[in-house]
Amino acid sequence: MITTDFVPGSPCWLDLGAPDVPAAAAFYGAVLGWDYESMGEGEEMEGGMFRKDDKIVAGLGKLTEKGARPAWMIYYCVADADATTQAVESAGGMVRVAPRDLDEWGRMAQYSDPLGGQFAVWQPGQNKGVDLVDQPGSLSWTELYTSDVAAAKDFYGRIFGWHFSDMELPGGGGTYSLITPAGQPEERMHGGLMQLRKEDLALADGKPYWHPVFAVADCDAAVAQVNEKGGNVQMGPEDAEGVGRLAVCLDPSNADFVVLAPSES
Repeated sequence: MITTDFVPGSPCWLDLGAPDVPAAAAFYGAVLGWDYESMGEGEEMEGGMFRKDDKIVAGLGKLTEKGARPAWMIYYCVADADATTQAVESAGGMVRVAPRDLDEWGRMAQYSDPLGGQFAVWQPGQNKGVDLVDQPGSLSWTELYTSDVAAAKDFYGRIFGWHFSDMELPGGGGTYSLITPAGQPEERMHGGLMQLRKEDLALADGKPYWHPVFAVADCDAAVAQVNEKGGNVQMGPEDAEGVGRLAVCLDPSNADFVVLAPSES
């Protein structure tokens, strides 16, 4: 499970790059019950924070990178963003945004893995990350779709020291690789790797991509809001034994995410 102690290698922040910030704020407000707090509007910056029960759960900013697709960016906690950058380059990844300080809040950097999957890191300063996880309306899991799980294990294992354990999906659905932060017990699993064919990664032009899984109290109600507010559903809702009821969704700009009503333990 994800917690807010944010040990190294665990997810600690996420933000959405959207072409229409007010539209994205309205969509996720309806689907996940989020409130949006604007931090500024104008040519230099447009964006803000999403809150759930007055706790920060994610960020939102205007998509400005030329050619980039609307998408969620997941940040993993690190002790030293500069050392992580060196490790990314040594392991064959690419630095998209070099380490930079965000005032006193912390230090961030963004990368691509060797196959093009984008991710980011956060070196905490005064701000450790989001305030709420593993509750309805907040991040509960992170997931990478990739055409080469073995290569992903090698790369991310070298960067974060993650431990992996494999499980067979029911119905011959393939193998799913679970991710645990270095030095943590298995109950601290925070994500997974799923192998797909390149042609099944059309959303990112055949490249791997990370997406967030958000906990919800009622998966079907969340999906109804996705459809009503201009998004669409790629898969589900369906029940996953031992996991819960889930659906893979796209927002109106085709940024992907998953909603999951967890099974009662």
